[in-house]
Amino acid sequence: MTNSMFALIAEELARIAADKGETLPALDPDTRFLGGDLPIDSLDLATLLVVLEQRTGQDPFRAGFVQFNTIGELAALYRPGVPAGAA
Repeated sequence: MTNSMFALIAEELARIAADKGETLPALDPDTRFLGGDLPIDSLDLATLLVVLEQRTGQDPFRAGFVQFNTIGELAALYRPGVPAGAA
């Protein structure tokens, strides 16, 4: 995972939370998206994925859905040289 991808995800999560009037807890690579402390739901997560694709030009889900649960796992999908759909 790159620090820049983690920072981009954190930035977008903060924007999503602010739009909902929520505050984010401290984030780290092990922070879970759903069922954890993040004030987001599945629609917010889908929005995050669309924004990440727009901002990075990468779609790691092009070949199908790839399971991820944490910020670190999602950031790792955007590593340079990782084929779409591979973790």
